[in-house]
Amino acid sequence: MKAFRILGRNIRDSFKSVFRNFSLSLASISCITITLIVMSLAIILSYNVNNFVELVERDVTIVAFLDNDVTDEEVDVIRDSIDSLGYIDTVTYSSKEEVTTEIKNSSETFSNIMASWDETDNPLQPTFQVKVTDIDQIGNIADEIKNMENVDIVKYGEGMIEQLVKVFDTVRKVTIGIVIALVIVTAFLIANTIKITIFSRKREIEIMRLVGASNTNIKIPFILEGLFLGALGSIIPIVVSVYGYNALYNNFDGQVISPFIKLIAPQPFITLVSLVLLVIGILVGMFGSWRAVRKYLKI
Repeated sequence: MKAFRILGRNIRDSFKSVFRNFSLSLASISCITITLIVMSLAIILSYNVNNFVELVERDVTIVAFLDNDVTDEEVDVIRDSIDSLGYIDTVTYSSKEEVTTEIKNSSETFSNIMASWDETDNPLQPTFQVKVTDIDQIGNIADEIKNMENVDIVKYGEGMIEQLVKVFDTVRKVTIGIVIALVIVTAFLIANTIKITIFSRKREIEIMRLVGASNTNIKIPFILEGLFLGALGSIIPIVVSVYGYNALYNNFDGQVISPFIKLIAPQPFITLVSLVLLVIGILVGMFGSWRAVRKYLKI
């Protein structure tokens, strides 16, 4: 019970200290707020880039055009050969007639042009659509399919897909690096800001030492104060993230630039981002206070 009573008193004193040293506390809160807003943008960008890369990887399809005179038995052999390759997700076959019907249904113009075609005039080829489980292997798989008998041409957007994934993978790594860097910078900025607060209360700490307070009892109020500063500093970033992301998602109807670039649905994504910001704010505030007390005052 005594431990809980001491903890309760420390929490109360720390909370009062935030408002008693309001100008210095405001500087720390402002530092946390600005940094967490930038961090929120980096987190949201990173996850949406990662989501887009996953969508691209999921939708990329290898299209293998077969010879026009391929038989049903040869089609089965090709299907079995493709299935035996590694990293295969799905394999879908479309006959010449199915390809023709699909194109006709996609456009009235195509339908009018193709209406006069007979079996001998139809230049379309039967195809296999192949989806892979690992985008990094798509080039190797396409080459293996191309070398199969009765396969005429293989297309999958070669060159462009690899470059696109590479660019977005770089952006993803950069944004993760920014988030980590911001956490470190925020911790040191807050530590330096809290140093000023602690220095202004040096006499208070000396009195606590004189009355026999242990190092732990001296540190705890400042660490709890850092916790409150971190929590208060995360409020505005959380509000900006929640309302800002919801407005962005609703304004663009979940899509950016084109239907292929889709945003992550706000829930539960933005709730998780808000929790991350709160936790980072609290941990960084506590770390900053702990570091300032430990190193600056040599307690």
